[in-house]
Amino acid sequence: MELNEIMFVIFGAVIVFFSILTVTSRRILRAATFLLFVLVATAGLYFWLNYEFMAAVQVTLYAGGIVVLIIFSILLTSNINDRFEKVAGRKVIFSALAAIAGAILCITTILQQEFQATEALAREVNMNVIGRSLMNYGENGFVLPFEVISVLLLAAMISAIVIAKKSKSK
Repeated sequence: MELNEIMFVIFGAVIVFFSILTVTSRRILRAATFLLFVLVATAGLYFWLNYEFMAAVQVTLYAGGIVVLIIFSILLTSNINDRFEKVAGRKVIFSALAAIAGAILCITTILQQEFQATEALAREVNMNVIGRSLMNYGENGFVLPFEVISVLLLAAMISAIVIAKKSKSK
């Protein structure tokens, strides 16, 4: 095995392991911490593939922003020692079957795809074009969708806090 293959296996194993821990953990703060590990390992995979911009976005936006937002919402709205209730055995079996069916569907779709190598050289990343696209609100811009999503997240956070505060007062 070459070093590239070993690195891919390590990143993949970390992502799969902490993903499973994220969805099976009964403590909500631990689940958020495991999610942080998944997002950081995904950023490491992007760095390894030389997608530095995607890795930076992954670290700053998801690992830095969303997980911190989740952790603060957990700390503001619930008791840190709260646990999720145990899942019934029947739900575990059906969830495992659904996950296996989804994995089989994804694997067969990928294996049936005919990937072709290209001889074209990789394009040079132009940071001016990326920066203008991020700050543009026109045809290929990302400012408007980003603002809409930020307002939606803010509304969801406020709603979650209001609902949590109402349930504690009853």
